[in-house]
Amino acid sequence: MNYPPKKHQDDDINHMIEVIETYPLATVISVKDDEPLITHLPLIYEDGKLIGHIDIYNPQAKLLKDNSSVTIIFAGPECYISPSVYSTTQLPTWNYIKVHLKGNVKAIESKVALKQSLITMTEFLEAPDHKYVLEPENPRLDSNLKYIEMFEITITDWEGKFKLSQDKKPKDIKLAREELVRANQESIKVFLDKVFE
Repeated sequence: MNYPPKKHQDDDINHMIEVIETYPLATVISVKDDEPLITHLPLIYEDGKLIGHIDIYNPQAKLLKDNSSVTIIFAGPECYISPSVYSTTQLPTWNYIKVHLKGNVKAIESKVALKQSLITMTEFLEAPDHKYVLEPENPRLDSNLKYIEMFEITITDWEGKFKLSQDKKPKDIKLAREELVRANQESIKVFLDKVFE
């Protein structure tokens, strides 16, 4: 049985890639001896693969080696949708965009490849303004390469979970989308004001 229901799934890989590229901080889950190890890492999508880097002292680094399997979650926007948002009578719900992936890991041992990958990732994350460029001759970059391991994940399973009130009338779908935008903008400011007074 598929869950969430089909109407709340999106099988369009291009839509899922858009989530990955817009919200690249992934939750990477490995399992060892029935215990999950979880790390949050930015991953860059490239031709059916995800490229990442991990600190050698992170316990999960040992599991991101050749032929190990991982589960990855990318999270897009989400929020509570009050019935007051809709033009018709509804119940409260939660709307969200998530992408669940499974894949096989391959360690990339080359420090030359690692260095170039860090430069490429920085360039991607700095877009579109590119206010900072990680230069190849940066001494801090070179001195830190020994503490970082590079890996790539070949994606084997894709699941797009896009719960966006698709089971409602067109007007209510539009109102729920507007609430998703409004609530995310407002909640970020409220949260930051509370935590970092």
